[in-house]
Amino acid sequence: PKLVFFFDEAHLLFDDAPKALTDKVEQVARLIRSKGVSVFFITQSPDDVPQDILGQMGNRFQHALRAFTPRDQKAVRAAAETFRPNPAFDTEDAIRDVGVGEALVSTLVNKGEPSMVQRVLIRPPSSQLGPISIAERGAIMAASPVAGIYDTTVDRKSAFEALAKRAKDAADAVAKSEEEAAEPDAPREFNTARRYSGNTVSKSNSTRANSSRRSDSASDAFMKSMARSVGTRAGSALVRGILGSLFKSR
Repeated sequence: PKLVFFFDEAHLLFDDAPKALTDKVEQVARLIRSKGVSVFFITQSPDDVPQDILGQMGNRFQHALRAFTPRDQKAVRAAAETFRPNPAFDTEDAIRDVGVGEALVSTLVNKGEPSMVQRVLIRPPSSQLGPISIAERGAIMAASPVAGIYDTTVDRKSAFEALAKRAKDAADAVAKSEEEAAEPDAPREFNTARRYSGNTVSKSNSTRANSSRRSDSASDAFMKSMARSVGTRAGSALVRGILGSLFKSR
């Protein structure tokens, strides 16, 4: 298979599952085999998997089942019946007798038919406690099918950096447009504040001259009124003085 799915504790998947779900799982298990995809359901007892789905499973690995109750004995008998019998031993007895690291195995052979059940030992995984040496690491890396492809660290631009740059460019464009929109007002403000432009008086200076003329006109009118009033009083006093002198001389 090119792709393998493992569903551990499969009883949690099928407990109280609606029929629509089990039908869909059965359909998937039936169709994906031709696509190079395998599905493994891992559970304590074969009864945890619905019979329709269990019938689609070609490879079977059965560890020990202990039968202490009538229900357990029925489960052992049902599990034994799912295997192709082997004349060398009794499958039902073997399910009870297998120990730690043992299992009953049946797989599909070349033409798709199930093989006879075999009692096998599970090979423990090869492992090492502690880190490997530098030489071992180099040998493993050199033998890797992707050797030389991922040796050089490449710091590619992340999506965050691309979005941040896009936001900054947009903000700069808005600020630039606002500055360009504000530029025509600057000469107008300068011209308004300017007092002289060659021989021409600016608008602000003309306004000041007009206000000065209005102030001068008001002062002239006030002085003329005062002079007229003073002149009238002085004339009256002079006339009274002359007339008084004439009458006294008589």
